[in-house]
Amino acid sequence: MGTGTLHIDLDALAANWRALDARTGCETAAVVKADGYGLGAARAATALARAGARRFFVATAEEGATLRAALGQGPEINVFSGHMATDTALIRDANLTPMLNDAAQLARHRAALPQAAYGVQLDSGMNRLGMEPADWAALRGQAEAGPLTLVMSHLAYADEPDHPQNAEQLRQFTEMTAGVSVPRSLAATGGILLGPDYHFDLTRPGIGLYGGLPFDAAQPVVRLSLPVIQTRDVMPGEHVGYGCTFTAARPTKIATLSAGYADGLIRAMSGKARLFAGNTPCPLAGRVSMDLLTVDVTDLPETPEALDILCPSQTVDHLAEATGTIGYEILTSLGPRYARRYAGETA
Repeated sequence: MGTGTLHIDLDALAANWRALDARTGCETAAVVKADGYGLGAARAATALARAGARRFFVATAEEGATLRAALGQGPEINVFSGHMATDTALIRDANLTPMLNDAAQLARHRAALPQAAYGVQLDSGMNRLGMEPADWAALRGQAEAGPLTLVMSHLAYADEPDHPQNAEQLRQFTEMTAGVSVPRSLAATGGILLGPDYHFDLTRPGIGLYGGLPFDAAQPVVRLSLPVIQTRDVMPGEHVGYGCTFTAARPTKIATLSAGYADGLIRAMSGKARLFAGNTPCPLAGRVSMDLLTVDVTDLPETPEALDILCPSQTVDHLAEATGTIGYEILTSLGPRYARRYAGETA
């Protein structure tokens, strides 16, 4: 095979949902936006539904419609971006629940689909999406008069437990939602780990389901194996790759692998990331190019058929730290050329 293989453990995904659910005393939903954080929303959501998830969150109505086709009519599918001007048919036909973010979306939804359920997203201090306190105060009566299902907000610093913004957003959200008659939701993965004050009636874990921080007890969900196309012997003083950024200091065996920045292995990994043959690290040698990586495999006892760039020895967060980004970006950048291989109950 000339492309990499992305191994996805659906049992680990479900176990991570159960572990986060066990930390709360409320309902636990699941965020499967960005095609299930790059792992395949349909397969991920099906496994999570079997584990017990009954509400799902996506970013757009288009994602919601795709997910509805996979899950059927049972689960509730919520859309963070709300009701955009072109979304009415998708929301109606796929039975989606938009999280309305401002007065215009509320008016649009109530006019176009007066009997259709919706939620409301509040801005408790992140200044990104949602109704600000004054807007909510003016619109609350109108919002609560319709088929409102959820009032939610989002934390800006949940991955930093001691940051004062967390307590301030908790205070603001509590004040804004005092007396509402529908479920409330503030916590994603990081918010769950902040403790019960942040849980309210519903939590919405995302990255923690897929094995990423800040849920450091998560089971690993992904392994990414890249095939070796060719090996060559490089003499001391010879260079490797674009820009000749790697110069051999000893007789060196270089393996050329089939993957590159077109597959989400970003150029910033150049000279920093490692690949693994089992537990043995092999450093990248030279720049990441569009379709190829060059790796120093001199110290391996034999030439490998493939090397892992994501594995128990190097998680998405290890790789992200080495390259100056976050695990979310690593996962959601994984490209369509990888062959996705699912293991677990629903594979």
